[in-house]
Amino acid sequence: MNDSNIPPSAGPDPRARARLAEQVQAWENNEVANFVKKAPERKSHFETIGGFPMKRTYTALDLADTPLEDIGLPGQYPFTRGPYPTMYRGRIWTMRQIAGFGTAEDTNKRFKYLIAQGQTGLSTDFDMPTLMGYDSDHPMSEGEVGREGVAIDTLADMEHLFDGIDLEKISVSMTINPSAWILLAMYVALAQKRGYDLNKLSGTIQADILKEYQAQKEWAFPVAPSVRIVRDCISFCARNMKRYNPINISGYHISEAGGSPLDEVAFTMCNLIAYVEEVLKTGMHVDDFAPRLAFFYVCQADFFEEVAKFRSVRRAYAKIMRERFGAKNPESMRLRFHCQTAAASLTKPQYPINVVRTGFQALAAVMGGAQSLHTNGMDEAFAIPTEEAMKIALRTQQIIADETNVADVVDPLGGSYFLESLTTQYERAIFEVVDEVDRDGGTIKLTQEGWFQRRIADFAYETALKKASGEKPVIGVNKYVDPEEKFDIELHPYDASTAERQIGRLNQVRRARDNAKVNALLDRLVEVAKREDENIMPVTIELVAAGATMGDIIEKLKELWGTYRENPVF
Repeated sequence: MNDSNIPPSAGPDPRARARLAEQVQAWENNEVANFVKKAPERKSHFETIGGFPMKRTYTALDLADTPLEDIGLPGQYPFTRGPYPTMYRGRIWTMRQIAGFGTAEDTNKRFKYLIAQGQTGLSTDFDMPTLMGYDSDHPMSEGEVGREGVAIDTLADMEHLFDGIDLEKISVSMTINPSAWILLAMYVALAQKRGYDLNKLSGTIQADILKEYQAQKEWAFPVAPSVRIVRDCISFCARNMKRYNPINISGYHISEAGGSPLDEVAFTMCNLIAYVEEVLKTGMHVDDFAPRLAFFYVCQADFFEEVAKFRSVRRAYAKIMRERFGAKNPESMRLRFHCQTAAASLTKPQYPINVVRTGFQALAAVMGGAQSLHTNGMDEAFAIPTEEAMKIALRTQQIIADETNVADVVDPLGGSYFLESLTTQYERAIFEVVDEVDRDGGTIKLTQEGWFQRRIADFAYETALKKASGEKPVIGVNKYVDPEEKFDIELHPYDASTAERQIGRLNQVRRARDNAKVNALLDRLVEVAKREDENIMPVTIELVAAGATMGDIIEKLKELWGTYRENPVF
């Protein structure tokens, strides 16, 4: 390429670039070569956790392929440097520690404890029966009620979950997937019962069902009707809940299933495209709903890779929304994301050092521009974290916010030769994945064929081999192991009375409700579900307000839609 054809970039002008190239080559041939003879480097090849090669050092030459407009300024397209112009100088990220166990009353106490400790947003974990759409007295629920999250069967549970909490003043995230729309319906019914303005409610449901088939494996129905439900959530909230995020498109679970950092963000762009295309079929314009789309990512151990990952996916998202879908509103192009530190990186051996892991991961999330953040408890490799562990995790965020001053400059690592080069490499790799998915038939087709699942499994296997060989160090597990370690840890207890208390309230609701009304509404639910052009949310809100249980709704729709059987991936 002639110098006259090189796009304006963050690198030096052509003559300065030539001089710098000569200087770098001379440095490699002399200082570096002589020094390495005396003191060899630790490895022959250096790369990020995600497999991107890392050079010895980076210079302005490495910015030659990055146009200046791709770096830009915070709050301006393509939002590489952050979705908002002042970022944390105006408002610190939402500190949203996830909580959920036992009954609604149990979790409500934990919510209030965390709020008293300075938490600024709520995040709710649900037990496995709730996630899968089973009532607490279903045979499949035995032994699982309230064990790994809070049990929610009916609107009455939702009322107790948020008792004494003003939902117009605090945002609430709900980590829920196949049954997400039912939890959203309960949330809306509760708000209506309290007389709230729906347009003042803020928060999100996860709702990202495609990543369930790809990674987490929690589903109730086949793919097509499940995506239709997501569409209905997005379009309902766009029309009725202006501040609410109807979906959190999740890369976190792709990573936790063993996927690479690249696939974590690239798969979310593929899933985004599928959801946007589905909503556009309803006749809505992209700018009518895209401003409330949100994302959920993990922050792993490779500090600079994680920062570059977040910056690159913001840029990729902005380009997809403007160039592919014709978005005009800047709000439609601003990727906003919640971040959680990496639960999969936590270890049982020498578990107190998980505090250090979490601290560095949280710092990388902040440097990458997260809008909200959950920091893991040091004891999460054992069980649901104790109150003390959660307080330390929250204090980790508060130290970063109040003591380090890293929040005082927007995108403080912007302009780093290494970081900008890695950001551009990441963005290009994201679009390579998106282009491959487009060529081969799209996200839904490839999900059903197991393409996404195979990529996750392959990277997970490679990572396991690296850990087994010691190539990927894990302190306390394969390096600096303490063979004399004895675990002296107080774990969060499971209350054996949980299931009895939960089923007692469930039966009380069933006795008190108008069963004829519930059955009539269930029949109407089926009729709505049969019609592709109707939204399933309004009738679901009526159902939960009338006392229908989550299991009532899920089982009724299984009669219509059936369930899903995955093709095994080897």
